[in-house]
Amino acid sequence: MTRQSGGTGTAGEVVIDMAGLEFGLNSFGDVATDGGRMLSDAETLRLMVEEAQLAESVGLDVFSVGEHYREGMVDSATPVLLAAAAQATSTIRLGTSVTVLSTQDPVRLYQQFATVDGLSGGRAQLVLGRASAIESFPLFGYDIADYEDIFEEKLDLFLRLMREDRVTWSGAYRSPLEAVRLHPRMPEGGIPAWIGIGGSPDSVVRAARHGLPLMMAIIGGRPERFAGHAELYLRALAQFGQPELPIAQHSLGFIADTDEEAKNVHWKHWQPVVKRVSEERGFYPPTAERYAEEVGTGALYVGSPETVARKIAGIVRANHLSRFDLKYDVLHMDRAARARSIRLFGEQVAPRVRELLADDADDWRLTGRTPAQIVKGGKAVHA
Repeated sequence: MTRQSGGTGTAGEVVIDMAGLEFGLNSFGDVATDGGRMLSDAETLRLMVEEAQLAESVGLDVFSVGEHYREGMVDSATPVLLAAAAQATSTIRLGTSVTVLSTQDPVRLYQQFATVDGLSGGRAQLVLGRASAIESFPLFGYDIADYEDIFEEKLDLFLRLMREDRVTWSGAYRSPLEAVRLHPRMPEGGIPAWIGIGGSPDSVVRAARHGLPLMMAIIGGRPERFAGHAELYLRALAQFGQPELPIAQHSLGFIADTDEEAKNVHWKHWQPVVKRVSEERGFYPPTAERYAEEVGTGALYVGSPETVARKIAGIVRANHLSRFDLKYDVLHMDRAARARSIRLFGEQVAPRVRELLADDADDWRLTGRTPAQIVKGGKAVHA
């Protein structure tokens, strides 16, 4: 996909190659089952590496792992898991669906991901976020009252470590650095890094100010409502003198051979998870009616390959996306169902989305240009 970075022009002046649209697979380390037997944590970790291999074999572009610290999730040591996946794969890019930067040390994070990038042959990337779940704050001794300030400070340091050769720095939440040059080294300018947002306009502007691509986590409600965030981001990039950068979307979903099968299987595992979260956070319980609404017009991408492909194609246009990530695992889902969903996503959904978009290539609603890419000339676009 070619683009006019920061230019004007019209859709007719742009050469459109929908092969440039990327599709990612996201895991939160949800413990799986196998024929009714609960897998152990260790078995689920090994399963995730197998699923990264499967994602690569069916042509998906990125395999990402989250960072959580709660019962039923085994993704707390993400760089270790990605390093294992790096040795089991050869082409798929490996990243995080969220790295909770607020409770990480930026120096250690740099070293970990420089290591993953080296082991994988330059395939590492990450999404930096403030966290929607706060278990890591007490676990690592941070005060949730510092939620905003600590993220901004650590983001500044991490970006300086990626973008500068030697760093002298001081702040409020860790010891100062004096002319530090870390090893192993990342490529010049660092690895591809996104800012993850859950809906805050301030986070959108922050991403633009730092010149970082935008990953929108849309897990409920009509996803088209985030088109305003995409527009704000593009305007803010221009105001900060930044080139046009990629916008991506992370959403939950499940694919099966038919719509009915997909909804029946997914609902059975999705409902108890969301019921628990709704009780913890005080939002609506997951009724069958609300579930049907989320599948129909909301942020759940559940159904047959054709149904899911058409829904993704619509949101790629509406939200000006360069990449769409599907969070495929749900607590206690059978490994065979997970594998089938991955296979259908890569072999049928992704190529069908590209077909649908190519059939109406002029309909890029926000700018009249095809979206930007995360890497240009072999380097991270924010480098």
